[in-house]
Amino acid sequence: MEAEGSALEEAVEWFLDHLKVERGASPHTCTAYANDLSIAVQFFSRRGLENWMDLDAELLTKFEAAQPRDLSTATRRRRISALRSFLKFLKRNNEGPAADLPDTGGFRKPRLLPKALSIDVLQSILEAADIQKPSGLRDRALMELIYGAGLRISEVLDLELEALSLETALVRVTGKRGKTRIVPLPKLTVQWVAKYLEEARPKLLKRPTSRVILSDKGLSMLRQTAYHRLELMARLGGYAEPISPHTLRHTYAVHLLKGGADLRAVQELLGHASIATTQVYTGLDLEEVKRKYSAAHPRG
Repeated sequence: MEAEGSALEEAVEWFLDHLKVERGASPHTCTAYANDLSIAVQFFSRRGLENWMDLDAELLTKFEAAQPRDLSTATRRRRISALRSFLKFLKRNNEGPAADLPDTGGFRKPRLLPKALSIDVLQSILEAADIQKPSGLRDRALMELIYGAGLRISEVLDLELEALSLETALVRVTGKRGKTRIVPLPKLTVQWVAKYLEEARPKLLKRPTSRVILSDKGLSMLRQTAYHRLELMARLGGYAEPISPHTLRHTYAVHLLKGGADLRAVQELLGHASIATTQVYTGLDLEEVKRKYSAAHPRG
């Protein structure tokens, strides 16, 4: 950032501290905000702005218009969104400008519905793991936890042994902003995780750690490695389209809804703060959801 120690920078640091300490934002989130707001500080500093309270609508419009067109829509929208969140924070603390908050609508891209895997395709991918090897059993357990419990990749990689209760088929998950939820585990997921813990994890373990999922070197597995292992399993299982751990999580939600699960229940299981976030899954087969609703509702 330019003008080190400036009032613009100090306000940004205040906001980042708020995200980290009070909101419990992850280091990744804080870094993303810091990078985006650094660009904003540079832009406004070069145009003579010394205090955020003096920011006016004209200067905001110039910042929005100055976003490079060769950037992706998502990146431009994220930058504007970061500035909007920051200015909203300042306004709540009576330190923000009188100007209206920037609008991200112009950069909003249509929400793409996730593509869920069919039961047959999912099974082919799960069965592609070479369970004769410790690493293969690990891969199967990893995929079972993501699909069987609908976990985020960060949640499964951070999972500790004491959070697993295979006897009661439950897992305690610490999600975004440190929120904890209890998620039931399907019978097959329990069986595969138990097999991994008994037969494979001891062979992978190189030094004491309470992490459930271990890398080939006996360390905590990296996100990139998890993505790579899933992509490999997908190719071996004959699935040629792009896939990620999030695909398995989407598939978990869709399969629950198609099976008749209540949307609110799925929201709780996924750890979504808002039902609106979960709502996207209903669009995958809206007619089927409507039929289930009509069949279940007293008024038909």
